[in-house]
Amino acid sequence: MAPPILSLALPSETGRVLSIQSHTVQGYVGNKSAVFPLQLLGYDVDPINSVQFSNHTGYPTFKGQVLDGQQLCDLIEGLEANNLLYYTHLLTGYIGSVSFLNTVLQVVDKLRTINPKLTYVCDPVMGDEGKLYVPPELVSVYREKVVPVASMLTPNQFEAEQLAGFKIDSESAGLEACNILHAAGPSKVVITSMHIGDNLCLIGSHQKVKGQPPEQFKIVIPKIPAYFTGTGDLMTALLLGWSNVSPILLV
Repeated sequence: MAPPILSLALPSETGRVLSIQSHTVQGYVGNKSAVFPLQLLGYDVDPINSVQFSNHTGYPTFKGQVLDGQQLCDLIEGLEANNLLYYTHLLTGYIGSVSFLNTVLQVVDKLRTINPKLTYVCDPVMGDEGKLYVPPELVSVYREKVVPVASMLTPNQFEAEQLAGFKIDSESAGLEACNILHAAGPSKVVITSMHIGDNLCLIGSHQKVKGQPPEQFKIVIPKIPAYFTGTGDLMTALLLGWSNVSPILLV
């Protein structure tokens, strides 16, 4: 039987994204925060929900299901069997277990056998404000296995500290953390939020040629006295989207 027409269609001018992140019924985090903005930018987005919860885990209670590594493999095998596994981008966010993260690494390898030019944008969601909210053993997996295969990395300040191995307490320390992460793998690193004194800023870094000094920049961000969830997921999706639609933003 001939494969469906969809499997033969080329990606849009912007690209086709496989997004592996969390999903909540209520609220906008994970895939619910990332998919729609990418679609507005013209991407064809296929979401895989690493978890499906009633609401995000900041509430007193939540209920739902967690996808395991084998279930992720099943989905990937189903796509592959129908010639539907061509992607220009892979986007990953919240992942709650080492086994699932190791399976994601297998997915990276498989997607790159099909499209060697695949861009892997990784938001290493591990914690914030000095606290981990994933099992501690995930840190070493991200540092030793995920960072080396990522194309773009978008940690917050705390996550960048875990990956670089030192405290980031100044702008210069943030830039040096980017240099260390470049040496480990990704050509693009964005520390999406850094609290330095009374200031909040974003640090971006792009190493165009391996071994050469990267081009780096800082954006000062006004603080809003409120707490939001899903903003990091949205930020990473927009960084993926706009760096491809308008490469000048991260060149």
